[in-house]
Amino acid sequence: MRVERIYSRTVVGTSRSSSLGSAAALMRKHHVGSLLVTDDPPEDGRALGILTDRDVVVQAVAEGLDTRALTVGDVMSPGISYIAEKADLHEALEIMRQSGVRRLVVTRDGGKVAGVLSMDDVIDGLAADMASLAGLVKTERDREEMFVQS
Repeated sequence: MRVERIYSRTVVGTSRSSSLGSAAALMRKHHVGSLLVTDDPPEDGRALGILTDRDVVVQAVAEGLDTRALTVGDVMSPGISYIAEKADLHEALEIMRQSGVRRLVVTRDGGKVAGVLSMDDVIDGLAADMASLAGLVKTERDREEMFVQS
């Protein structure tokens, strides 16, 4: 399976000086679990890091910090792991494992950001493949039973 088949094409970004509260509201508004973080102001769409819903919870909320006083830059994960949209899913999983991340920024030809591949996307894609396989096995079993009954 290729990455291009399952990744989310929704990319939402924010600047590192944005408040953590506004970033969380942006995640909720767009129904995403991560934001690409840019400099202030953004330069050529270049991302400095990523802010995930997990970053907000683990690094701010669980620590009892005042989320109104924090900026995105205070809790974002610096650096980004990338994968080409034409890459194989196994390659993406290996990058996730080696980098210790649950999301990869997906790029198309020329390195342009195309979307984000999350572990949820991977699980959904694999589940769809397993459901197709189960349907195929059931169809073949039904055909064999019809053949035996004839």
